[in-house]
Amino acid sequence: MKKLIFIRHGKAEDPVFDISDFERSLTNKGKYTANTMAIKLKEKELSIGVVISSPAFRAIETALIFSGIYRKPSNSIIMDDNIYYNFNLSTLHEALSKIDNQKNTVTLFGHNPSFTELAAILSAGEYNSMPKCGIVAIEFNVNFWTDIIQNTGKIIYQLTP
Repeated sequence: MKKLIFIRHGKAEDPVFDISDFERSLTNKGKYTANTMAIKLKEKELSIGVVISSPAFRAIETALIFSGIYRKPSNSIIMDDNIYYNFNLSTLHEALSKIDNQKNTVTLFGHNPSFTELAAILSAGEYNSMPKCGIVAIEFNVNFWTDIIQNTGKIIYQLTP
């Protein structure tokens, strides 16, 4: 069994003229909510497994907060540009193909609309909306990360702030 956990970044600063979208940080509320959701996830998951994040600052901040709750070293977070720029089923497969098949859980930190769309594609349309700092876990009855295909996942839980 393989499990993907999608976590959308927390509430970020509003866009402003002199800060790019890529550089936007979490607000204080976004940091608080990420911490609360990390604690909520820890009640369900002993480990978040391999952590892959968008390199956008708000996603990294969210990943760092969750990693801190799980006492995972920050340098274990894998950055994947595709999660920010072009995240779809093909780029998900590309990221998963690099994961050791001995690992059974991958947690992804990123953005909408791609996270909502991927969760729906993977779970045969069972998912329709991911709020900021929302979490959805999808399980697959496969032994290899490369065997994950659309419509084969089962949503095992959703957590919302």
